[in-house]
Amino acid sequence: MGWIFRALNSSIGKKFVMAVTGICLLLFLIIHLINNLTLYGGPELFDTVVKNLETIKPLVRIIELVLVLIFILHIFNGVRLWYENKKARPVGYKVNAASANSDLFSRTMFVTGSIIFIFLVVHLRTFWVSFNLGHPLADEHKYYQIVAEAFSDPFYSILYVAAMILLGFHLNHGFQSAFQTFGWNNKKYFPIIEKLGFIYTLVMVIGFASIPIYFLFFGGNL
Repeated sequence: MGWIFRALNSSIGKKFVMAVTGICLLLFLIIHLINNLTLYGGPELFDTVVKNLETIKPLVRIIELVLVLIFILHIFNGVRLWYENKKARPVGYKVNAASANSDLFSRTMFVTGSIIFIFLVVHLRTFWVSFNLGHPLADEHKYYQIVAEAFSDPFYSILYVAAMILLGFHLNHGFQSAFQTFGWNNKKYFPIIEKLGFIYTLVMVIGFASIPIYFLFFGGNL
């Protein structure tokens, strides 16, 4: 087992863990967006979807625990790689133009990741806690109304949209980096990866950001 720990603790190992956990999170976002888009179907559809998840709560809790572990691994290895890269830079690096050494997405990964983490805490407090820890509307299975009330706050809606735009920067680079780690960075495949990453990012950003805009300006279906 020692060799496994040493391998995963190496620079390549950390990047591999980042890639695997990143892809898991990319897949989770697809499922999460599909569930969220049921909000466009109105209160009855969304409330039914959430209530159906309540019937398999033990399984949902296991999935949530796995997601937490994936997030922790992703964040932990991301911070370690950022710190090691920063520590390894020679002093003379500062005199070079940043754009000559890396692109905008890679330079902002730590910043965007940090802001997204802060937003995630706020997001979980707004919805996960409300749905699961004794909110009066949740007790009545009025989950749609909880969402509508949250997004009726302009400050929160603007914060949400801004966070989704930053998430887009993070996803676009993360998508490409994951496949680069797996060796798909040759001239034949990488242009396809770049296009797929851009399309994936665009769908995620527009899909998630459209929801607060829908509730804030059109009031949902209440």
